Amino acid sequence: MDATTRDRRADTARGKPAAPAIALTVAGSDSGGGAGIQADLKAFSALGVYGASAITAITAQNTRAVTHIHDIPLDVVAGQIAAVLDDLDVAAVKIGMLSSPEIVETVAGALVGYDGPVVLDPVMVAKSGAQLLRDEAVAAVRDILLPRATLVTPNLPEAALLLGEDPASDLAAAECQGRALAALGPAVLMKGGHAKGAVCTDLLIAGDLPSLQLKARRLETKNTHGTGCTLSAAIAAGLAKGAGLAQAVRDAHAYLHGALSCADELNVGSGHGPVHHFYRQWERA
Repeated sequence: MDATTRDRRADTARGKPAAPAIALTVAGSDSGGGAGIQADLKAFSALGVYGASAITAITAQNTRAVTHIHDIPLDVVAGQIAAVLDDLDVAAVKIGMLSSPEIVETVAGALVGYDGPVVLDPVMVAKSGAQLLRDEAVAAVRDILLPRATLVTPNLPEAALLLGEDPASDLAAAECQGRALAALGPAVLMKGGHAKGAVCTDLLIAGDLPSLQLKARRLETKNTHGTGCTLSAAIAAGLAKGAGLAQAVRDAHAYLHGALSCADELNVGSGHGPVHHFYRQWERA
């Protein structure tokens, strides 16, 4: 049992209302509501976790395109993180879109002294194809944030870009690249959504342990906007509630598959629509 869980149970025993598990997302804002901060907060809420946020950039986007990206001033990014950590009992942090080396360095500096789990989603390209991480920021993410993270969750193109290699073409190559990233410090979840085949396989690589394979039937839907954000936020939510890493990843994998399975029911937008974060809570026709 972790310290946060013990504190919540102690509050309950003393007759105080039990405090919820709290997770902080540090990411960009998606005006269309399907990815970024909005997706993270929806996933936190759907999974019973109180969500706090620090916005790193504001994007003008919808299900078809990203038309503008405005970086938040560095002191405001740092101030948001400091304000949350100073007052809220944050049990896990999820990091998403960081568009510049300066923002990467600012976020890393703001988390100095925080000793909880950190899930890093190296967001590089939007579903519409728009580049969200500048080329010069890739090295900063790899060199500064990867060693700080508990878990990094790249898809195959992102892992290849971080390593300066071609994307993995099969499961063996994906594991090799995942272990190369794990050698930099974090556990690694290699996401297999960009691979071919009827079954999608993710690989969890942690230390010298054998890799854990998480398989799911590939779903035929165009509504996949925000899948990476949602998965990493769901993992952070599990960690915030005290789950071990492997269990948090398993639970998040199942949650995302359900959200994708029900994505077409939302019918939001005319492009790549969002997944259904609240498929367990909303009434279904």
